[in-house]
Amino acid sequence: MKNDMNDIDKLIKETLTQEEAKFYDDLDEQNLLEMVGGLFKTRNSWVIIMMFVVNLLVFGLFIYCLIQFLSTDDTNELIKWSAAGFFCIMITGMLKLFSWMQMDKNALLREIKRLELQISSLAGKVG
Repeated sequence: MKNDMNDIDKLIKETLTQEEAKFYDDLDEQNLLEMVGGLFKTRNSWVIIMMFVVNLLVFGLFIYCLIQFLSTDDTNELIKWSAAGFFCIMITGMLKLFSWMQMDKNALLREIKRLELQISSLAGKVG
């Protein structure tokens, strides 16, 4: 199956111009670090930056809640600090989930662009 994909890629690159072939190569599959870096190259990169700053602040608040939880002996205080820590972990999880969804969206867009390029290449061959 891997050889078939390489053959298809080779056929597509042969029908493309230099500029289109370079664009097609840029749409190749990315590793995890490249996907995270791709989050900061979108139109809404300011949202991602703000989200990461908030995520760091909330994680710092979680560490503070954990320290306070471990240093108290009062049951009511234990409940309050554990609830606050749980809330911080929930916020952190939600922000991470949003990031993963954005990375998945970017991967889907990249695959759709590859399909569009392949269709236009085949249409050029037929027409």
